[in-house]
Amino acid sequence: MGIYQTLAELENRGGVAALATVIRTQGAVPRRASSKMIIFPDGSINGTIGGGEMESRVIIEALESLGEGVARTVVYAFRDPEKGDVGVCGGEVEVFIEPIKANETIIVVGGGHVGKAIVHLAKWLGFRVVVADDRPDFATPENLPEADAHFSCSLKELPEHVDIHEGTYLVLTTRGVDVDVEGLPTLLETSAAYIGVIGSRRRWETTVKTLLESGVPEAKIARVTSPMGLELNAETPEEIAISVLAEIIMLRRGGTGEKMAYSPKRPRKGKGR
Repeated sequence: MGIYQTLAELENRGGVAALATVIRTQGAVPRRASSKMIIFPDGSINGTIGGGEMESRVIIEALESLGEGVARTVVYAFRDPEKGDVGVCGGEVEVFIEPIKANETIIVVGGGHVGKAIVHLAKWLGFRVVVADDRPDFATPENLPEADAHFSCSLKELPEHVDIHEGTYLVLTTRGVDVDVEGLPTLLETSAAYIGVIGSRRRWETTVKTLLESGVPEAKIARVTSPMGLELNAETPEEIAISVLAEIIMLRRGGTGEKMAYSPKRPRKGKGR
């Protein structure tokens, strides 16, 4: 698959990678300007910018750039390996490395009333939105036209269909404990930024008890937020959606969830003469 086709596929599935581009060359070098290579989070690559020691160093730089989310430019000389250069061709190469990250993704599991409201609000907020449901009629473009992708699969099969990484927020508007217990162990192995489960405290207590009995470590279960959302006394699907998305925005931006109301102190009146 070509570089640009791979980048398009990466965007479609909400994946992440780094793109290394040769932007300047001088003298004898393996590849010329505009040569490109994609570096994936596991260190694998698509394309080449020349191979050898230089390419190995670029992969290391790209993984660091991807982790920081900041682009960087690196320069390599091909003169004297004993002095730390990458080769002996005699030239010089400058490489621009940029992290490629799709819009942060919200995966809504469950296409019912609450799921629909969350999809609508998340899309309006600028998230890439994926919907999944094990009921074929629910995860469809007809039922949820605002979603960017639709998957009819079980909860535990979800990671097989969509990349789940640090920029992914999992919102489970599922039907009950049985569905959660079956699927959560798989989701807890991902690096999702947020795993929220709808329902009452009693429902979550039952889910936790069952997960512990099945051998899921308590530390992993602690990653889950349930009941999810901020306390707004929400009742309607739309109000619940606001509650859930408010919590995600709070976590995403490092907020506190506290009221912002402020009462400035009135200046004290001076004593008369």
